[in-house]
Amino acid sequence: MKILVCISKTPDTTSKIAFIEGNTKFDENGVQWIINPYDEWYSLVKAIELKEKDPSVTIHLVTVGGADTEPIIRKALALGGDEAIRVNNLGNDSMMVAQEIAAIAKEGAYDLIFTGKETIDYNSGSIGSMLSALLDTSFIPNATSLDLSGSNIIIKREIDGGEETCEASMPIILSCQKGMAEQRIPNMRGIMAARTKPLKVVEGTITNAYTTIQKFDTPSAKSGVKLIDSGNMDELVRLLKEEAKVI
Repeated sequence: MKILVCISKTPDTTSKIAFIEGNTKFDENGVQWIINPYDEWYSLVKAIELKEKDPSVTIHLVTVGGADTEPIIRKALALGGDEAIRVNNLGNDSMMVAQEIAAIAKEGAYDLIFTGKETIDYNSGSIGSMLSALLDTSFIPNATSLDLSGSNIIIKREIDGGEETCEASMPIILSCQKGMAEQRIPNMRGIMAARTKPLKVVEGTITNAYTTIQKFDTPSAKSGVKLIDSGNMDELVRLLKEEAKVI
């Protein structure tokens, strides 16, 4: 079985977010970059669990970006990927990224393609569905578990008000979320091995973006918290009515 895991670079959740050039560009100064948690904790780790059960499984990683993404992809190799591919394209447009990954997927003839549920920077969950259309391959989003049943797979996923169980044949694309696997930390052996694992760089071929960013806006500053004495219910009601306007 061949598995392709899509890896994206996102800012650490503790990073201070700021914009420059008239709020048209994200300020990367001082930002700590990490593997998108949905890609790492759920997609990649699930692929590793499948390989632990069946050593014949091969795990390839793919990311779209510049050379600054290589530390991220090396960490993914340290966790358990077999080899990685970096598509040298700086485009942030989701369709550009999907088209680049689709070209890699067509060449590799993968049985399973994993993406994270979404990225934690732009909260975009569009890559999986775009890949499905580009590759004409089935897609199941928001998967929380995966089990093999012969040549088929059994997937559970969240739906509004409940859980759905699906059976599907491979090849298939899955977006993974909480429940699919548990977070792992690279060990020293994995970190050392990652240095010699193949990381192939291919030039991107997609140059036309479908969307452009016009401007970023930060949320309005929050006002301070008002503490009301537990015995002063009249004041609490007044504030809820006159200031918060919720009653």
